[in-house]
Amino acid sequence: MRLLMFVLAATAVAACSEKPQTNAEGVKHDAVPWSGTGTAANTGTAFSAPGWKVGDKTAWEQELKSRAQYGQNEYTRN
Repeated sequence: MRLLMFVLAATAVAACSEKPQTNAEGVKHDAVPWSGTGTAANTGTAFSAPGWKVGDKTAWEQELKSRAQYGQNEYTRN
């Protein structure tokens, strides 16, 4: 009976511990969002918005504003 209690207590204590979650490789930084995904200069992908130029931060911000206003705003949609 004591052995069973000891095993249950050890299991309960072990279940409450947690291994530390550390990143061994360090922090990875992504590229800026307006850098695009194309492989050649000034080329986007088939999923790029028409008129958007790869690497143009101002055009990227304008595209996000227009998408939020016209594409995702339920009040302006018909």
